[in-house]
Amino acid sequence: MEKWFNVGKIVNTHGLQGELRVLSKTDFPEKRYKRGNTLYVFMPGDQEGTPVTIEKHRQHKSFDLLTLKDYENINKAEALKGGILKIRESQLGQLEENEYFFHEIIGCSVKTLEEEEIGTVKEILTPGANDVWVVKGKAGKEHYIPYIEDVVKKVDIANKVIFIEPMEGLLS
Repeated sequence: MEKWFNVGKIVNTHGLQGELRVLSKTDFPEKRYKRGNTLYVFMPGDQEGTPVTIEKHRQHKSFDLLTLKDYENINKAEALKGGILKIRESQLGQLEENEYFFHEIIGCSVKTLEEEEIGTVKEILTPGANDVWVVKGKAGKEHYIPYIEDVVKKVDIANKVIFIEPMEGLLS
């Protein structure tokens, strides 16, 4: 069975030229929204997506704005509101060493090098120079772990565990 991965949700239209306002959930917006790339739109209740081709991409505030081939006006674009943009597993591509897809990191348990349990990665933030992993601790407290060599020492995707060496104040 085909495995699908969410790229973003179409939350609204933007302007009269058919631009779609997308709340992104992708690791690589510059790659996913590249002109000519194919994504699949899943409307509520759809079991199979409708393929669409990217014409234009730009960022506006906290949204990605997309124009899709054959949806270049407001009337056509309106029909896609509420849709989920996805890619097939075969479209994921290859990563460099020490790079991971969001779906590989989210759900991993986080421990110190001394095997002390910190919590589970619930979300990944991408604020700038490096990603920040949001780890929900045992008591419900959230910890923000920067994905940098000084802190993250080992990522074991197969066993869904990440080992860190916390900097002073990181877990307080």
